[in-house]
Amino acid sequence: MVSVLQNVAIDCADAYELARFWGEVTGCAPDPEDGPGAHEAQVTLPGGPALYFNQVPEPKTVKNRIHLCLRPESAREEEIERLLGLGATLVADRREPGGAGWAVLADPEGNEFCVLRSASDRAAMSS
Repeated sequence: MVSVLQNVAIDCADAYELARFWGEVTGCAPDPEDGPGAHEAQVTLPGGPALYFNQVPEPKTVKNRIHLCLRPESAREEEIERLLGLGATLVADRREPGGAGWAVLADPEGNEFCVLRSASDRAAMSS
């Protein structure tokens, strides 16, 4: 017997607003039953687990012990710019001059996530 990953739970101050942000990031809308003021909200990813946002009273205080890593469909640099435009912030730049590496961003509530190289970025480096 094994367990199946149902969702990734993310504590936050505003469940619906954070679900809206991650809906924009992933291209998947928040659950239609969720709305402003909801204490719980989720974004269901196609073929994968849901991102589940749970409103909690305490703020985030330390670095995440688990985080999401995104592999964009477009070039990594384009995706970073798009995410910054959505309200993410750059936390750490781990990109290397030759194109390897990643960028660490934070969502509007400070939860860190990484943006990796896209398939086209990786292919360009190997040619």
